[in-house]
Amino acid sequence: MKKLWNLIAIAVLTAVDQIIKYFVERDLRPIGEKPFIDGFLGWQYVRNTGAAFGSFSDNTTLLSVFTAVLLIAGIVALLMGKIKNKFYQVCAVMVISGGLGNLLDRIFRGFVVDFIEVQFVNFAVFNFADILVTCGAFMIMGYTVYDLVREQRLKKAGDKNG
Repeated sequence: MKKLWNLIAIAVLTAVDQIIKYFVERDLRPIGEKPFIDGFLGWQYVRNTGAAFGSFSDNTTLLSVFTAVLLIAGIVALLMGKIKNKFYQVCAVMVISGGLGNLLDRIFRGFVVDFIEVQFVNFAVFNFADILVTCGAFMIMGYTVYDLVREQRLKKAGDKNG
């Protein structure tokens, strides 16, 4: 049942990403940009043919293949029960959903639709799928570090008691 819920969550998050991008294409593309919170956050329509921060620009096919392979590996790991920790499952669902949302853009549009512009620092324009991938990946890294520290403390405590 858990596997089904993971697949449903992936489908829902990917659909949310694609619905947002539909409205961005429909409403923001014609005007290019629109302020949201002046000096802090705005909407800016960008067609990204590369990866993060515009790296690998105009390599849509390579990025699509690479992303598809990683997504398949992640989905297989979820479905085969290789990711047992519930927190890691949530993180994997986030990363897979974001990756799938951007992959769909590359396949069907030839570019990724970016639209969130942070204005108080010089930063790349990004999208909802990017947020999912980034947050999921950082959560995995943070929890992994936490888990390693916890294991070291338990080991030291065991060594003192043993």
